[in-house]
Amino acid sequence: MRECSRLSRRAVLGLTAAALPLSTATSAAAATVVGGERLARAGVQVRGATGLPKKLTAHSWLVADCESGEVLASFDAHRRLAPASTLKMLFADTVLKKFDRAERYRVTDADLADIPAGSSLVGIKPGLTYTVEQLWQGVFLRSGNDAVHVLSHMNGGIAKTVAEMQAKAADLQALDTHVVSPDGFDHKGQLSSAYDLTLFARHGLKDPGFRAYCGTRTADFPAGGKKTFQIQNTDRLLTGAWGLKTYDGLIGVKNGYTSHAGNTFTGAATRGGRTLLVTVMHPDAGGNAVYEHTAALLDWGFTHGRSAQPVGLLVEPLSEGGASATPAPTPKTVQAAAGVPGSASGGSAWRIAEGAAGALALLGAGAWTLRRRRARTAGAPAADGAEPRGGHRR
Repeated sequence: MRECSRLSRRAVLGLTAAALPLSTATSAAAATVVGGERLARAGVQVRGATGLPKKLTAHSWLVADCESGEVLASFDAHRRLAPASTLKMLFADTVLKKFDRAERYRVTDADLADIPAGSSLVGIKPGLTYTVEQLWQGVFLRSGNDAVHVLSHMNGGIAKTVAEMQAKAADLQALDTHVVSPDGFDHKGQLSSAYDLTLFARHGLKDPGFRAYCGTRTADFPAGGKKTFQIQNTDRLLTGAWGLKTYDGLIGVKNGYTSHAGNTFTGAATRGGRTLLVTVMHPDAGGNAVYEHTAALLDWGFTHGRSAQPVGLLVEPLSEGGASATPAPTPKTVQAAAGVPGSASGGSAWRIAEGAAGALALLGAGAWTLRRRRARTAGAPAADGAEPRGGHRR
């Protein structure tokens, strides 16, 4: 019985690996150890510092020094989750420098025809002319998908912009990210990670225009003719809205929310000449939780975090001399991220086939071992192997 029990466990594990749905297997293959192997580990990663906030319910978070790129602490930094509008940081990294801010563009019906229903909008109207600066204010302040789509059409269309964003993510070595739409709206397979979002923010903040837009609290937006209406930034740590206090030293960057993704946020703040980046994804509670988590982690970074030894590094873009990262699947990503099916990643098919073949080989080896042992000593106990490790809490 012990022989059969042992084979059964192995067979189940092998069959489970072979029978993983495409979306799950792809997620496992696509996850990579970028920035250091410790960032691929499950759970909280921190060295040489104490005092981390205790009531953090986010599925993933990260604290990093903006200048050095050192990751001071993290929790499931490479877990792939729906990014919501924080993906607009990558959109800005990709498109922002292509158009002069004073350039004017007359919006057509076609520019607004493919906006997903239920999108956040700044209020762009076909037939009106807007400056590029006003369109970017719509993107950063109101998270306007209408502004994103107008700029995408100026850039040659949605498909072209998505392809360029994916290429930009690859250059930034944001290899957890799969882009389906430029606005971050919920789409099957659209994923990123706390690590990647932090890369997008760090890269963007090097650009004066990006930095200015993400830190703008209010702006006047065209309403037609000579009329305007005021738009306010939806970053509650920047404006102090919804009962929150403004965070001292905050300079941006981008928040996001959808009914599927929940709340996501990447924030940057400067104190005492030091700038920290914090990304928080999918806290259990809605409302202000994502901002409260961010503020608490920034506070920790500016105090206890000063003694922290880095647990990883925000890598440099390949185009700027960054060393290429080596893909390495991690066990924690075997679960589909936040219930999102169908996450895709190029070049992963061979890994899926390899996993299935390995499972079949494991089954064959187990059956052969059982027959051999039965032939030698019926019922003799075998040395117990290591039990498979369980997944960590979410």
